Amino acid sequence: MRKIKRIGLVAHDNRKKDLLEWVEWNWEMLIEHEMICTGTTGKLIEEFLIKKTAEHKMKPPKMTKLRSGPLGGDQQLGAMITEGKIDMFIFLWDPMQPQPHDVDVKALLRITVLYNIPTACNRASADFIISSRLMNSDYKRILIDYSKYIQRSIDF
Repeated sequence: MRKIKRIGLVAHDNRKKDLLEWVEWNWEMLIEHEMICTGTTGKLIEEFLIKKTAEHKMKPPKMTKLRSGPLGGDQQLGAMITEGKIDMFIFLWDPMQPQPHDVDVKALLRITVLYNIPTACNRASADFIISSRLMNSDYKRILIDYSKYIQRSIDF
């Protein structure tokens, strides 16, 4: 993991306000990194950061917006994690509201664990991750070697 992190940012509708408040609180740190967001979340964060950086005569951060989560954005993020294109993940999900794409959400969170990506699913965890001394330094993730799994024989 390089010094400049590629941060995945996602929030369900009932948590978008919380994530935007978190971004507002941490914007000066976040603009030093790259952000990858799903649909509406990305639009809201981008609008805020463009305005904030313009006020301070700063360059806007590098940001990638993917599809909305239910329209494939969660799967796009999962693919980026498997390709080593996401270094950390902040996903404020709503535990009280059923989602039409619950299976995608579960698969995405599974991939973050499989590839050992620092992941926050609530504001407190996001605060701890962004305030870590590792946030602005290189870091070598330990990955489990799955070669035995890949090379296993399957009897028919």
